[in-house]
Amino acid sequence: MALEWLYSLLEQVRNGELSVQEALERLRGFPYEDLGFARVDTHRALRKGFPEVIFCPGKTAQQIVEIVGRIRAREGRVLAARASAEVADVVRQTFPEAIYYATARMLFLGQPMPRSGRGTVLVVSAGTADIPVAEEAAVTAETLGSPVERLYDVGVAGIHRLLDQQERLFKASVLIVVAGMEGALTSVVAGLVNRPVIGVPTSIGYGASLGGIAALLTMLNSCAPGVGVVNIDNGFGAGYLAHLINQ
Repeated sequence: MALEWLYSLLEQVRNGELSVQEALERLRGFPYEDLGFARVDTHRALRKGFPEVIFCPGKTAQQIVEIVGRIRAREGRVLAARASAEVADVVRQTFPEAIYYATARMLFLGQPMPRSGRGTVLVVSAGTADIPVAEEAAVTAETLGSPVERLYDVGVAGIHRLLDQQERLFKASVLIVVAGMEGALTSVVAGLVNRPVIGVPTSIGYGASLGGIAALLTMLNSCAPGVGVVNIDNGFGAGYLAHLINQ
C-alpha cells in the first residue's frame, strides 16, 4: 500500500495536480512518526513489503488504538500480535472492521495481501496445546500472502498420526513445526522432507521442560538437515520467515 501511495503522490506532483510543498506535507512523518510513547516505522512497508506489526503486550489499549489508527491511515493494512480479547474489544470500538483471530491472538485490518509464493506453507503442531502458537504462525503467513495449510495434533507420542499424512508433508514448500514438551517432532518432520523446516519450540510442558528451553535445545541440536529454529512461542517470527522463503 505504501509503495502505491508514494507512486501516486509522485505522479500527482509530476502532473501538476499537487505542489511540491503539498507533497512534502503529506510525506511528513517519514521515515517514522513520533507519537510520544512510540515511534511508528512508517518506512517499513517500503523496505519490507508490509507495515510494522504491532506487539501488543506492554502497551495500553488506547496506545494500541492510536498506533493502529496511524498505520491504518498511511498503509491501509494493520496486523497486531498477542492481542488479548479485551484489547480487541477496545480496538473494534474504533475500528469495527477489525478481524480478531482469537486462537492466534491477532488483529487484522485491511485487505489481505494478494496470494503469492512458490507453494504452500504447512503448519504442523505436535499437540492441541501448541495450537495458539501454530495459529499465530499460520495467520501471519496467510496475512502476508502465502497459502497455508494446517496439520495439528500429530506429535511423536502417536507418530502414526503424522505418517498417515506424509503426502501433505511432501507437497508443502515450507513447513513450520510447532512443538513443546521435548520438541522432537521438528527433527522427525525434517528427516522426512526435502524442504525448509522452521522449528518453533513452545512453553508447553512439565517442570523439566523449563518453559520451552528443553524443546528449544532439542530443535537446535537436530541432526536432520534443513532445520532453522525461532525463539520460544514465536509463531509470528516463524510465519514471517516461512512467507519469505515461500517467495
